[in-house]
Amino acid sequence: MSKSDYPSSVPVGVDTSRASIARVYDAFLNGKDNFEVDREVLARVQQAAPQATDLAWANRDFLIRVCRFLARSAGIDQFLDLGSGLPTAENTHQVVQRINSDARVMYLDNDPMVLAHGRALLAENDKALIGTADIFQPLEVLENESVLEHLDFTRPLALLQVGTLHHYLGDDSAKLMQTYIDALPAGSFVAISHFFDPQDPQKPELSELAAKMEEKFIHSPMGSGRFRTRDEIQAMFGDLEMVEPGLVLCDDWWQDGPRLQNLSPVRECIVGGVGHKR
Repeated sequence: MSKSDYPSSVPVGVDTSRASIARVYDAFLNGKDNFEVDREVLARVQQAAPQATDLAWANRDFLIRVCRFLARSAGIDQFLDLGSGLPTAENTHQVVQRINSDARVMYLDNDPMVLAHGRALLAENDKALIGTADIFQPLEVLENESVLEHLDFTRPLALLQVGTLHHYLGDDSAKLMQTYIDALPAGSFVAISHFFDPQDPQKPELSELAAKMEEKFIHSPMGSGRFRTRDEIQAMFGDLEMVEPGLVLCDDWWQDGPRLQNLSPVRECIVGGVGHKR
């Protein structure tokens, strides 16, 4: 049985006939808050890359390590998590509030299921809120009443676009991000992870894999999932000063320990980085 077998368990406004980015991501993480149409996206991508779920796990691991760094080493105590997705283990607020119990987190998403689950999860946490906005409309986010009430834009904060921008199909993603960057106070950080076309002449098979996965994503019921080049992704950070080691494979961004086995080809097709606004 799935949630779609019990209509009353599906939050109002959820269209179970169309794939949702948040629910597809949940399916990639082997979660339970997804429907057949979402699992169809996963199945299609797995036709091109059987280890496709590695994209989601590399992305999730990157988010956790970045949040620990920002809360502990950088001393950031307020976070704007865009396109937060469905709650899972080690959400942003859990990671950062374990380090600083006073850390404030503002999640934004426009998926009705994410909003319903998020509000239930955060019901007793007055320092973590979830609201609705189109994260690809920066002014809508920056003028959002809940955002402005919960976060203090006169002090440094962290803006997270983790696993989101590859679902923006326009060619002006750098301009979109610059609007966000311009609004951030000095001392702030921006974290981005993104599907990646390596264009490595030594490993042409990786670009072939990226192209195959992109084709499956874009022509699936979800309709998005671009694999951009290093230059295209780096441009999204504008003139921010990159935190070492810069824009790298998600698994290479301050991994927790020595790597005991080689990365799968899929894990070489997603990168991440953190920029600092001086």
